[in-house]
Amino acid sequence: MLHGAASAGALAARAGSPGTSPGNDPALGREGARFEDVTAEAGITFRHVNGATGQKFILETLGSGVCVFDYDGDDLQDIYFVQSGRLPGYTPQAPLRSALYRNLGHGRFEDVTARAGVGGPDRYGFGCTAGDVDGDGDRDLYVTYYGTSLLYRNNGDGTFTDVSETSGARNTLWGTSAAFADADGDGDLDLYVTNYVAFDEANNLYCGENRPGYRTVCHPRNFDPQPDVLYRNRGDGTFEDVSAAAGIVDRTGKGLGVVWGDYDGDGDQDIYVANDDTPNFLWRNSGNGTFDDVASLVGVALSEDGVPQAGMGTDMADYDNDGRLDIFVTNLSQETNELYHNDGNGLFSDRTFVSGLGAPSLLDLGFGTFFFDCDNDGDLDLFVANGHIIDNISLYSDTITFEQRPGMYRNIGGGRFERLTYPAEAPFGRTYVGRGAVPFDYDDDGDEDIVLTQNDGPALVLRNTLVRSPHWVTITLAGTAPNRDAIGALVTLQAGGARLVRYARTASSYLSQAERRLHFGLGSAAAIDNVVVRWPGRRGFAEEFTGVPVDHFVTLQQGKGRRLPSAPNRSGR
Repeated sequence: MLHGAASAGALAARAGSPGTSPGNDPALGREGARFEDVTAEAGITFRHVNGATGQKFILETLGSGVCVFDYDGDDLQDIYFVQSGRLPGYTPQAPLRSALYRNLGHGRFEDVTARAGVGGPDRYGFGCTAGDVDGDGDRDLYVTYYGTSLLYRNNGDGTFTDVSETSGARNTLWGTSAAFADADGDGDLDLYVTNYVAFDEANNLYCGENRPGYRTVCHPRNFDPQPDVLYRNRGDGTFEDVSAAAGIVDRTGKGLGVVWGDYDGDGDQDIYVANDDTPNFLWRNSGNGTFDDVASLVGVALSEDGVPQAGMGTDMADYDNDGRLDIFVTNLSQETNELYHNDGNGLFSDRTFVSGLGAPSLLDLGFGTFFFDCDNDGDLDLFVANGHIIDNISLYSDTITFEQRPGMYRNIGGGRFERLTYPAEAPFGRTYVGRGAVPFDYDDDGDEDIVLTQNDGPALVLRNTLVRSPHWVTITLAGTAPNRDAIGALVTLQAGGARLVRYARTASSYLSQAERRLHFGLGSAAAIDNVVVRWPGRRGFAEEFTGVPVDHFVTLQQGKGRRLPSAPNRSGR
């Protein structure tokens, strides 16, 4: 029984698909977890179109994202792909639409875009995020565009309604990533949207050498940055722009990636933004509706050498199991990606090279990225989707390629990673023009799979094929209205002498969002000591749950655990 449970509804559990047994696979070797391409058998046929015609618009290089969320409430993870496509001079052979795929179970999906009404307008799309903005128990969908972004309200019957005109969240700049979270602690989900640069298709610059075939897309330094936007939820699913009042408009960057997370442990949701060619932002939540950019102060704005980089994707997670959220950012080739370690005193230290993540990424151009436990050993590993933006980069470099292999980095303990190698025929031995990427357990077998988008190419579903998986548990949080998905909760699990932390959030990576279920690899631990959930909100409190089974999908219900005494926050404020 669940300790402190008032009813059986406090903990609902179901086993994962059979066929796995505890213990590490000695055959994994340098490959680590193995993945297989199951895109075709899963029924996924989406292909991103960038609309390129040789004019080298910067627009065509960056799309697009993918969101994994349960849109119809059947506990299966569905997939939404964002389409781009229409540029001057490009005529598509068929209408270009974003695509929603419903998970049918047993590893199969069906395209329900037309039925659901989320194909989108004939505009150039980039990113997406999903969250329950009106507190009715189902997830709504926000999609960013070069131009006006869209909000789809989930009707609860498998269809959506475009409520953009009345939503108050009609961002009209070049929107890229977006993410929902409770910025002001009032219980409902607010929205942060990153905007990129001021670009006019009618005045496209010529960049590159002035000879046939050498024209390239222009560097973002040629364009002015645009301000990001923070929308406050009014409590009824509509929004108001509070960027000025919150202090967000005080800084402008060229935003591409965003993730919410309580980096300082004070119970408020902070915001990290990966900016291209400009310093990154870390918006510390003051708790009174305003934010301060402390990125330079705490050490997460620049490279170790003190210069801005080409921030693309980002994630925030506890990679070394010390209970604090660290930050990872992907960057341009010849810059390396960046790992910022949370030192617990309000400051971060750059651990890129000492962690083993620096040198292997020097020639890569990283986009989508996420921490996940690919082998269920209890340590968070790291995935990076790579692919250049210059399709004729071979004319300018003998070492950098357009299509690139993904980066799979195994956590080997002690704060270090090793990049895994794969044979050429394996999915991670092949090359892609990678963009959005997130983990999700699409087949509910207890290990984390991957969905990956390509620029002007087909999306991929990559199945994790751990032969003999260690133990695991996947937790769904059931909060109270209006934040029924408990976005912003911090979950700490203790098992086998280890303390593992996960953070409930919406979007991260690059233009993308992973499933909201929280996956924990447990290694050889055959029992869980306890799970402590710090629920979100101004009156958020912590509860302990015991009796949580391993190798199951578990739902923890707010108010049904053993309430713990309040503890001082870790921020010192």
